[in-house]
Amino acid sequence: MKDKHVLVRLVLCATICSLAHIATAQAVPAGTQNLQFSLFAGGTGTFTDLEGGKNLGITAGVDLTVLTFRLFRPSLEIRGSYPIDGGHISSQKNFLLGPKVEYPIGRFHPYADFLVGRGEIDYHAPGFDVGNTRYISTNTLVYSAGVGLDYNLTHSIAVKADAQFQHWDTPVTTSGVLYPTAITLGVLYNFDFNPHHRHHQ
Repeated sequence: MKDKHVLVRLVLCATICSLAHIATAQAVPAGTQNLQFSLFAGGTGTFTDLEGGKNLGITAGVDLTVLTFRLFRPSLEIRGSYPIDGGHISSQKNFLLGPKVEYPIGRFHPYADFLVGRGEIDYHAPGFDVGNTRYISTNTLVYSAGVGLDYNLTHSIAVKADAQFQHWDTPVTTSGVLYPTAITLGVLYNFDFNPHHRHHQ
C-alpha cells in the first residue's frame, strides 16, 4: 500500500513537471530575452526648412534591446546630431531618445522610431532678424518620427540608412514651426550577449 502511494506521487510529480516544461516551451517563441547593445554613427544631411538652408553633420547613437518577439524587436534608442557644416543660414543640433521597433527579415532590418528631445538652432552672423528682434540662437523641444533600414554585412556589422521627419518650434517663422528632414547614412556595430541567437540574424 505504501509503495502504491509512492508511485502515485511520482506519477503526479512527473505529470506536473511535464506540463511545466510544455508551457515553458510554448512560451519561448512569443517573447524571449535577447539582450543586444548597438552603436551607430554616420553622416547626416539636414534640410532645415528655414529659407532653403542645409546642414552637413554627424549623427551617433545607441540602441538597447532587452526582449525579442517572433515578428518584431522593440528597443530604446538614444541619438545625437551635430552639424560640422551649418551652411549660410542656421545650424541645428539635437539630442533625442525614444522607442524603436524593428522587423527583421533575414539580413534586412527595417524599423520605425519616435524620438523626443532637445534641439538648438544657431543663426549665423549677424543673426536672424524678425521685425525689430534679432535671434542668435533658440532652443526647443523636438519631435522626430523616423524610418530606416539596417543591412547586416556580418552578425556584428551593418550599414544603415535612416530618415527623420522632425518638428521644431521657433519664433523666427510666421507659423512658429519648422519641419526639418534629416537623412543619415552610416554603419552599425552590434554587441550580442546571446551567442545562441546568432543564426537568426
